[in-house]
Amino acid sequence: MSKEALVLEVSESGFSRYVLENSHKLPVLVEFMDVASEPCAVMADILAGLALEFAGQFVFARVDVDEQPGLVKQYNIENLPSLLVFQNGEMSFAEQGQLTEDELRVLLRGLGIFNQADALREEARGKHMAGDTAEAIMLLSKAIQQEPGNTRVAMDMVQIFIDVGELEQAQGLFNRLPDTDKESSMGKSLVGQLTFADLAAKTVGIEALNERLAKDANDHAARFDLSVCLVAGHDYDGAMEQLFSLLEMNPDYQDGAAREMIVTITNMLSPNNPEQASAYRRRLSSLLN
Repeated sequence: MSKEALVLEVSESGFSRYVLENSHKLPVLVEFMDVASEPCAVMADILAGLALEFAGQFVFARVDVDEQPGLVKQYNIENLPSLLVFQNGEMSFAEQGQLTEDELRVLLRGLGIFNQADALREEARGKHMAGDTAEAIMLLSKAIQQEPGNTRVAMDMVQIFIDVGELEQAQGLFNRLPDTDKESSMGKSLVGQLTFADLAAKTVGIEALNERLAKDANDHAARFDLSVCLVAGHDYDGAMEQLFSLLEMNPDYQDGAAREMIVTITNMLSPNNPEQASAYRRRLSSLLN
């Protein structure tokens, strides 16, 4: 019989039994959360998914801060979400703020909870970032041989294809992913990247657009297209500077296209770069108000 995911809600009265006592058997990850908060809900969903993936290897416990003010005070919770890890009756780790899935997997690996395919994924990511993309692809191929059902490996391969400009291969592989993966945080990020890469391919290119802007800083179409190209090249700060400039110069350009693009990019970044996304949201709110 397969093991079940160990996910539960805990209150102040049950904390000792369900968290501290269980931590002598397995690591217990406790998320202090506001149920109405999107960052809290996103991280809780990721942790619940990991608890299912690594069923029986750790306990995921949720604490509703509105319902459990005593625990909030006891553990000095100031920001949400906050994640505490308990082992052998003691707190061994604490982090305030939203963690991405990759960061949570690194945390679990430090607790000895991982599979070999994910270890290969991590190694492949390092190789790709260092410029050795061929070796990264080989490592991902090895990972998929070890665990054919690990669709995260396929999504890593999609990312590499996007990065090296093989958009047709990236789109074809992405299309074969299950709908649940397409709707995941990583899947949505890939959709955004594929969309921008396709839009960028239809422009005249960064060099030509920069030349147009050098001649006429009020060439709004060139500024907008340049932002698309910069997003496609992962230069999000550069893209946002162009879009915020356009929004200041002409808020009504193409019925508010700059504002909509800022929101789209922010949402695309939110799962993996929550702090950067929040900074963009604050800047947009300040500008609009």
